[in-house]
Amino acid sequence: MKNKLIALLTMGALAVGTLAGCGNTAAADTAASAADTAAETPAEAVSTAADEVADTNADSADKYADLSGSVSMSGSTSMEKLANAVAESFMEKYPNVTVTAEFTGSSAGIESVLAGSVDIGNSSRNLKDDEKSAGAAENIVAIDGIAVVADPANKVEDLTKDQLVSIYTGETKNWSEVGGDDQAIVVVGREAGSGTRDGFESITGTKDSCKYRQELTSTGDVITTVAGNPNAIGYASLASIKDTVKAISVNGVAPSEATVSDGSYEVQRPFVLVTKEGVELSKAAQLFFDYATGKDAADIISAAGAVPVAK
Repeated sequence: MKNKLIALLTMGALAVGTLAGCGNTAAADTAASAADTAAETPAEAVSTAADEVADTNADSADKYADLSGSVSMSGSTSMEKLANAVAESFMEKYPNVTVTAEFTGSSAGIESVLAGSVDIGNSSRNLKDDEKSAGAAENIVAIDGIAVVADPANKVEDLTKDQLVSIYTGETKNWSEVGGDDQAIVVVGREAGSGTRDGFESITGTKDSCKYRQELTSTGDVITTVAGNPNAIGYASLASIKDTVKAISVNGVAPSEATVSDGSYEVQRPFVLVTKEGVELSKAAQLFFDYATGKDAADIISAAGAVPVAK
């Protein structure tokens, strides 16, 4: 009887051990399965998320890839370099869209937008109240310095703002009065309706009081004329300055992207893309407008010599 009891107890112990062992194996299998699931699920989730992002980016990049159409601009001669650079970059990205531009002066560009003959106007000055009342919308894309230019051989390197005003209003007539040679000053400027002229005269407070020897119809003409006359002084877009002329500092500050950006160079004005209130742009024109006013064009605008508003 004693031996039988011992045998039963031994069998019971073996059965318990076997059950425990089975339980441990099941737990281990469950844990392993859970670990595998945990390991696989994040990987699958990451992969799916990455695929979704890639698809979204692809959709975004390709959304307008096949867009075709045309965009027309007209306006400021000072904005020619900037406008052409942005248009060329845009057309490289969207080869089925053609952007054309005429450079006829700021006022003419604004009038063209209001008349509906172009999609976008280029203005190198702020819009006037009557232009806004007529439906013109002002969209500033960049800030440009108006450089005071002279022949490189001219001894004068700096003018105070008061001296500049005195020269342009005809009070100061000889370069010797401002540190130059004993030569009569030839005052060169832009024609009425020019955004550069409007900006220069507004900033210097010389509106309707400048005494011009020559009034020219483009930025290029001003630079060429000043470069060909050692006694001439003119003003032109900083973005268009060439080494055939030199920029004279104003109040000790030379015009540059940095000094225009921080405001220390006072003679500056906006570059504006003009649209018409209440008139929806075509898809191609809207895409160009968004590109020109967005961060994608900032480096291009900067390379063109202006300070982009979007950075």
